[in-house]
Amino acid sequence: MKANVYVTLKNGVLDIQGRAVMDALGSLDFKELKDLRIGRFMELEVDAATPEEAKARVTEMCKSLLANPVIEDYRVEVAE
Repeated sequence: MKANVYVTLKNGVLDIQGRAVMDALGSLDFKELKDLRIGRFMELEVDAATPEEAKARVTEMCKSLLANPVIEDYRVEVAE
């Protein structure tokens, strides 16, 4: 099964990379941009019996290594 993981900084955590990109876009005359936050996207292929099992295992992976739960949020989506 394929699992998609989206990792983003929690609200209130300064996104230095997002700020730099936003400033660069502003200098390119994209003045309508109000906010920009940068995250990560991961695509995993998981061997699991059910989508629920795949989601549970990928969630464990996120808690263990793929995301820093102190400063990041993550979302797991599983498709058969």
